[in-house]
Amino acid sequence: MRIVIKIGTSTLAYSTGHVNVRHIEKFCKVVSDIKNSGEEVIIVSSGAVGMGMGKLFLKERPTETTMKQAAAAVGQCELMYTYDRLFGEYNHTVAQMLLTAANLTDEAQHANFIGTLGKLLELGVIPIINENDTVATKELTIGDNDTLAAIVAESVGADLLVLLSDIDGLYSADPRTDPTAELISVVERVTPEIEALAGGRGSAVGTGGMITKLEAAKIATGAGCDMVIANGKDPAILYDILDGTFTGTKFIGRKNG
Repeated sequence: MRIVIKIGTSTLAYSTGHVNVRHIEKFCKVVSDIKNSGEEVIIVSSGAVGMGMGKLFLKERPTETTMKQAAAAVGQCELMYTYDRLFGEYNHTVAQMLLTAANLTDEAQHANFIGTLGKLLELGVIPIINENDTVATKELTIGDNDTLAAIVAESVGADLLVLLSDIDGLYSADPRTDPTAELISVVERVTPEIEALAGGRGSAVGTGGMITKLEAAKIATGAGCDMVIANGKDPAILYDILDGTFTGTKFIGRKNG
């Protein structure tokens, strides 16, 4: 089974931007165990800008482009150092892949990306993918890692895409303001009615929200890949997802639309 796991900034870091040590350590342990069971795992990891905020003692996420790029450059070092150290404790090798929109839209570059990613999986490596925020511009940006994860899942023919975030899944209404909101466990197809349930932007240190997750669902399910939205506060939920016993929202993959 080929699994793409996207982990959001809010799961990896505190609102200060500093690493949430407990979460990232457990995440790497669980993913290592899943890898040991024989599954292929690709990680799409947010967190570079958020961790850069912590290293640079910034109180708010940068909005100015060069400042955001500087924070990403600093934070990406911290992010990969942390992954390399933690996965190394379980005898797994990681590889960094930083992408821009051109790497996914240009035919030759996309083919090179798929070829490299395939070879890394063949070698038993855990690829860790992020947008290259240090050089991405407004015109060339992918935009968010929910979309990036869905494109990766589509590109490599993944069986399952998991979006770990700070929300439990898709609700019938905004659970932060409506106490009657109910979690929707299965979505057969992303219809206009489903899209209407999406709220606004995500956490203060992240860029995503339910809107981007539904866009990701359309990409992934259109390629025949199941997608799951789940709360990453306890990474052990990955076991429940693979067992089919998790609490979250599952989108059913449909080939040919």
